[in-house]
Parts: sequence; C-alpha cells; structure tokens
Amino acid sequence: MTELRIRSLNGGETTLSRDALDAFAGGVRGMVITDGSPEYESSRSIWNAMIDKRPALIVRATGPADVLRTVNFVREQQLLLAVRGGGHNIAGKALCDGGVVLDLSALRDVRVDPRARTARVGPGALLGDVDHETQAFGLATPLGINSTTGVSGLTLGGGFGWLTRKYGMTIDNLLSADLVTSDGSLHTVSDSSEPDLFWAIRGGGGNFGVVTSFEYRLHPVGPHVLAGLIFYPLAQAPQILRRYRDFVAEMPEELTVWAVLRKAPPLPFLPESAHGTDVLILALLYAGDPASGRRAVEPLQAFGTSIAEHVDVMPYTAFQAGFDPLLTPGARNYWKSQDFTALSDAVIDTVIEQAGRLPSEECELFIASLGGAMGRVPETATAYAGRDANFVMNVHTRWRETAQDSKCRAWARECSEAVSPYATGGVYVNFLSQDETGRVHSAYGANYERLAAIKARYDPANLFRNNQNIAPAVSGQGREPEKTEG
Repeated sequence: MTELRIRSLNGGETTLSRDALDAFAGGVRGMVITDGSPEYESSRSIWNAMIDKRPALIVRATGPADVLRTVNFVREQQLLLAVRGGGHNIAGKALCDGGVVLDLSALRDVRVDPRARTARVGPGALLGDVDHETQAFGLATPLGINSTTGVSGLTLGGGFGWLTRKYGMTIDNLLSADLVTSDGSLHTVSDSSEPDLFWAIRGGGGNFGVVTSFEYRLHPVGPHVLAGLIFYPLAQAPQILRRYRDFVAEMPEELTVWAVLRKAPPLPFLPESAHGTDVLILALLYAGDPASGRRAVEPLQAFGTSIAEHVDVMPYTAFQAGFDPLLTPGARNYWKSQDFTALSDAVIDTVIEQAGRLPSEECELFIASLGGAMGRVPETATAYAGRDANFVMNVHTRWRETAQDSKCRAWARECSEAVSPYATGGVYVNFLSQDETGRVHSAYGANYERLAAIKARYDPANLFRNNQNIAPAVSGQGREPEKTEG
C-alpha cells in the first residue's frame, strides 16, 4: 500500500501517504490495523450485528500515550474519529465508515483499594471485569445488567442497574476521571478539578474527550445476594403489572424489580411445556441482608399463579451475568425507549398488547423500576437528565435474519409510538438507536444548553462527533446537534 484513502472530518476524503502512516504508526505502542490486516475483520466486529462499518484505520491503544498520539493525529489531519470501549452501544457509535477508530478494548485493568472503597478502571473494561475484582472484597459500584457491557459507554451515558435504587447511578459514584480532550491535553477531572468538564462527562456521552481512566466509589455488596426470576403467564399480566406498579411505589430501596415481557427462554428450572410461551418475568435483586430480602419479596410471589421461580441467595457476579446468554453478540438489535413517571393503566394495557405480537423469539419489552437514591439527585447536578423517571421502558428488538429487518424495526417503532403519549418525552441516551439523532436534545432537556457551551470550550471543532452528538454552542447559544453519519 503506497497511500491510504481516509474520510475527513468535513465528510470528504483525504489521502495519507505511506510515509505519513508509517510515521504515525511508529509512535504507537499498540496495533495499527488497516483493511487487509489479519486482525481487521475481528477488530471491526461489535455487539450489534446490524452495524457493518469499514474503518480505514483502527488503532488499538495500549495506554494513554497511544490515545494522546491518535487524538493529535486525527486533529492535525482533520480525520473522522470514532472511539471504541466495549463495543456494546446499540447505535454502533464505536465504529465509523472510512475513518479512524481509536480502540480502547485492551485497557481493561481494574485496581481496587478496599480500604478507601474505590476502584480505578480502564476504559476498555467490561462490567464483568469490574465485578470480578471488586467482589473479591465484597464491594461493588452500580453498573448495568449485562457483564459484557463496556464500562466506558455505560458510565458516560449515565448508567443504571440493580444497585441504582440503593446507591444511585454509575455517574453518581464516579469520583474522578482522566480525560484527553481534542487539543491533545490530559485532564484529571472531579468535583474539585475542572468541575464543569466533570459535570459534562457524567451523562454527556463521549462528546468531550476520551476517558483513559475512571475512579469509582464502592459500596458493601455481596459477595452473595438474594436475587432471581419469577415467571408468570402473559395472560396474568393485567393484574400482575397493576400490583407491580403499586408494590414498587412502597418497596425498600434495597430492592429492585424489573418486569420483562417476552417468550420464555429454555431455562433449566422452567417446565419444558413453558419454553417459547408468552410470559411476564419479574427480575429482582435485594442489595442487603438476604433474610430481610426474603420478607420483602414475598408479596411478589403472590401476585398470581407462577409458572416457575428461581429466587435464592446467589453470588452477585452470577446474577450480573445471568442475562448474558440472552444478549450474546452476533444478533441484529434495534431499540426504542421511553421514560415514565408512572405506569398508568393505559401504559400497562398498551405494553401487554404489544407483547402479544412479538416479531421474533428473542424480542422483549422490559420495564426498569428506578427512583430511590437516583431520584434524590437534583436534575442539574450532572449532565444526565431524567431523574424524575421512575420507570424506563426499553423495546428490545432482536433477531437473526436480514429478511426480518423491516418487520422487527416496524414493531419497535409502533410500540414506542403507542406509549409515547404517556411518557415524559425524555430518553436515556445509551438506549438511542442509530436513527434517533433528533432525540438527543430530549435526552438532556434543560441541561442541553450548558452541555453545548462546555462542548464549545473543550471541542469547538466537534472532533468528537461520532456519538449521540452535542454540537458546540455558537456565540454562547446552544444549537441542535449536527446530523453526521458514523
């Protein structure tokens, strides 16, 4: 190869000579991968199989020095840049067509200080990496619900899961971060060091730079917790979801219960006759004394006549990874999401109706119950907006064949549109699909203008645009995000 055609920041193409590419690669300790390299195909593969993008250059960093060098290179050459952490983002923002991908997936180090109850985590770490290290000391921080999710994208978008009602969101437990901004400088941000930038990265996504290290607060959790699943036939859903709505309004903050409507997977504790049938699943975890947890969950077990249940004391890490088999890479995925302050009868009836016509065996609707510690944080304390949402519904459409694309996406859109009159209008930015750039402003609400102003200070040329983009404010005024192809 004598030269490399590569996509520029303005949407056109530029040419890198062999000498320029070699000079850049010579200063990178990690791998510099191009089309034709043996590692290329695997390096451009991410969790969502709907995303099929072909970067011109993939830089697999081994540390902050490689990150600094890559950011400086793409800025100087004015190249399109994507940043990959765990590669789990539904919209496929970890990749770009024709540009440069800065791949952080090798930076998976986790260092725990059990006395200070903190953890320092690399940007390529997965949830399972963090849980494995922190649980050795009976500690944890609120993360998501799938052990293969990347910590970086989860955190920068907000982050919630089984511990959120008790200990807040992931960003509420972020103490500091090391961040490379578009000018190639390294910042350590916290409440006392560049607080505006620290505020922005707690929910503002990858718009402000590349995080090379996260520091989290840890809490006593596990190593064993009371957790599990209760399966009910979908036919009982009208009564159960109404009881669920009333129950979660009064349940202790240690308890989190999510409702999932889908086809029953072939789990070993389910009767074979139930496999593939329409079910309502109550998934729960109690972040406290298991004996107290058993008393707290008893009402859930009397909501109806269950098909089966598996609720017991188990390793926290086991439950964190319990949904992994349903979320393996290689399937086609498309999401729609809505926030709710309450589950009205109309929402419940609409959700049940939509769950009765799932377009594939792997599709589901889940309703996450939030509130608690998350809801006590002021709306403007972090960039994340939506603290008033007591429930988040995600329409998780998942299938295998391209022939099902239109049918599955249409169902997801219809579900979302059907419940939207009852929703807050806000949305969790990590749940936005690739065609939802128009909802970015809604994701941030009243925080958007401040985010756009901070973006203008730290990334005025919008180098970090391959994300759910917040465009830099113009003359101190926020504006709608640019619609850019990733």
